[in-house]
Formats: sequence, structure tokens, C-alpha cells
Amino acid sequence: MANVKFGILVPSFPFDESRGPQFISEIMTYLTALEDHFDSAWVSDHLIQYNQHTMDILECLTSISHLSGIFNKLDFGSIVLCNNFRNPALVAKMGATLDALTGGRFILGIGAGWMEEEHKQYGYDFPPLAVRIKQMEEAVQIIKSMWTEDGVTFEGKYYRVKNAHCNPKPDLPPPIMIGGGGEKLTLRVVAQYAEWWNFGWVEPTKYKHMLNVLEHHCSQVGRNSNEITKMLLETVVIAETDKKAEKISKEHPYGDPRARFVGTVETIKNEIRAFVDMGVEHFILLFLSFPNLDTPLSFAEEIIPEFK
Repeated sequence: MANVKFGILVPSFPFDESRGPQFISEIMTYLTALEDHFDSAWVSDHLIQYNQHTMDILECLTSISHLSGIFNKLDFGSIVLCNNFRNPALVAKMGATLDALTGGRFILGIGAGWMEEEHKQYGYDFPPLAVRIKQMEEAVQIIKSMWTEDGVTFEGKYYRVKNAHCNPKPDLPPPIMIGGGGEKLTLRVVAQYAEWWNFGWVEPTKYKHMLNVLEHHCSQVGRNSNEITKMLLETVVIAETDKKAEKISKEHPYGDPRARFVGTVETIKNEIRAFVDMGVEHFILLFLSFPNLDTPLSFAEEIIPEFK
């Protein structure tokens, strides 16, 4: 069995009625208990919660900056930065700084963005998806160039930089993880520019199909698809029976009907194994029990050792 890695999705908004200091305390207690058991921690990039706009929610890169300095056993990644929120040259600078401060523990996840309402509230344009993906493609080119070259000039349709410098540069540039499953555009950008690829809440047959599409795009650009680390984002609910776990997931306000890691320990092991057999190397897990630690600790003790 391959040495599979497991990461924690750090909730950027509370699952209960907590706010402010109480919510922050829950996150700190959570990561303190789990950092010895997991490989990575991930923070999503939203400015508002998608169905409760007045709820507390933490900004992604600010949160990573703080948490990565405290929990130094974990790699930290963004899942995923909305490209339109930040100028790509500034993202390159922020990513290089995080790489330096964390000793190489930062993973830059980036995507085209999908929530129109947060764009409107914060004054960002929300062009059609095809345009947003092309913007992301240009942004990734700028970021990668600024991490490896001096005096970068880029003249794109959407972004321009002129003789731009980004120092200190990473000794080894952080992996760029692109999230998304669009077969025509997103996976083509993954094939050409990403070191890691992430998708979530998908059946194994659909994931296998997307892997085949990704391999096709890789062959078109002359790249070996094995160079790209495959990831999966999933929700976890563990219970004594599959039926009970499904009930918990269904009744939870943030349960996802597409979630597959819902059931007994053995059921979840089998689900993970199906994806590992396809080549998934890194799982990012959202535990609906947050801030309760029983489920993630049970996962760490009873499931993770099976895949190490």
C-alpha cells in the first residue's frame, strides 16, 4: 500500500453558534489534538459563508499565516484561493513569503472561483466561467515565473507585469494545486501547469473518467500525468452503522449528499481504498463532528494506519 497522506480541512466558519474568540479557541484545540496524526491542514478561501452571509468566517491566507506558525508539524495549503480576489503578482509574493516563513510547508491551491454573491458584495467582477479559467491560467504562469526568475515581464489578455521581482525566492517552489473538474478547460490547465490536482465529492467511476481526461490533456502537452499528485476532498462521518452515519450527514447543516466517506470504519476504508487504487495520494477531510474530536481521532487511529 502506498504511503497515502491525509489532511484536515480547517473549518473557516463555525458549525455551531460560536463566534469570535470561542470559534478561534475551537480551531486551536482541534489542531493541537490532531497535528500529530495528520499530514496537512487546509483553509478554504471565501469571504462570506455561502448560505449565511452574516456568519463569522476567516480569510484564507491570514489564517494560514497564523496557524502555520503555531502548528509546525503540518503542511498548510489553500483550498483553493479564488483567483480574482488577489492580483497574481501579489499572490506570488505572499506565497514566497509563506514558503520562507514556514520552511517550505506551504501549498498554493488556486481555482477560478464559483460564488457570484461574494464577488458582488466585495466589488469584484464575475465574468463567465471560461473567462475566469483563462484568467487563472495567466495568473499561474505569472506566479510560477516570479518564483523562479528575476525581472519577470508578462503581457497577457487579463494580467500584465513588467520587470517584476519576487525575493526571497523559494529554494524549491511550493506546489501549485489547481482545484476543479471542468474537463475541457480546467483539466487542460492542470495538465500544463499544476503539480497537484484536487477534486471532491465524486463517485469513483466519475473520478476515474476525469483521470482519463487529465491523462489525455497531459499527452497533448507532452507531460507524464504521473507527475501530478492526485487529491480528493471528502466529508467524513463515522458511526456504528452506515444507516446511522447517513442520518447524521443528512441532518447536519453542512452535510453534502454527494459525500462518500460516510459509514462505519470498514465502509470508509473500502471507499478510500477504491480511490487509492486509482492513484489518489492525498485526501483532504472535512469532519462534520467539528469541534468534537472523537471522529477525527477515530479516523486517525483506525483508518490511517491501513494506508501507511
